[in-house]
Amino acid sequence: MALSRFLVAVAAGAMLAGPPARADEIQDINLQFRNGDLPAALDHANRYLAKNPKDARARFLKGLILGDLGKTDDAIEVLKGLTGDYPELREPYNNLAVLYASQGRYEAARDALEMAIRAHPDYATAHENLGDIYAKMAAIEYDKALSLDAKNATAQTRLKLLQTMLGGQTTQPAAKPASAPAAPAGEASPKPGAP
Repeated sequence: MALSRFLVAVAAGAMLAGPPARADEIQDINLQFRNGDLPAALDHANRYLAKNPKDARARFLKGLILGDLGKTDDAIEVLKGLTGDYPELREPYNNLAVLYASQGRYEAARDALEMAIRAHPDYATAHENLGDIYAKMAAIEYDKALSLDAKNATAQTRLKLLQTMLGGQTTQPAAKPASAPAAPAGEASPKPGAP
């Protein structure tokens, strides 16, 4: 599940309020990511983080890059570390949920989204994604009910409805990634972009 590179660029650009050199480096990493040069973006992010290990924006971008590279477990570790260091940020929780959902770990996805909502009760993207996760979990349960009783008309109807709502997907992720995190306290915060 690739994140819209345009939305990442817009949101990451909006939150760049640090010193110009740092902002320029983050913009460069973001531009490489947006242009699909993932190996270079990852290398640049790693070099930047070696000097600035607590930079939330760079760590978030690194998580997005790893996710796009298909290194889901590494991306999860980066985002989990980010939520541990900056529990007030909502986007890392949301993207963590997307990664968990991509692995079929819907309970973990639900838990991450609930943390995002606890941190920011007005975070519409997390509420929408949580609804999608619950719908996905319901579809799984209706499918199980049908495997036990194939003639269960109610379960058939509800499963079809959920499959239609989920775009016919029953094994695909049911969540949308966020585009960029809000900056930690003391830094500028962007308007969240929902893909």
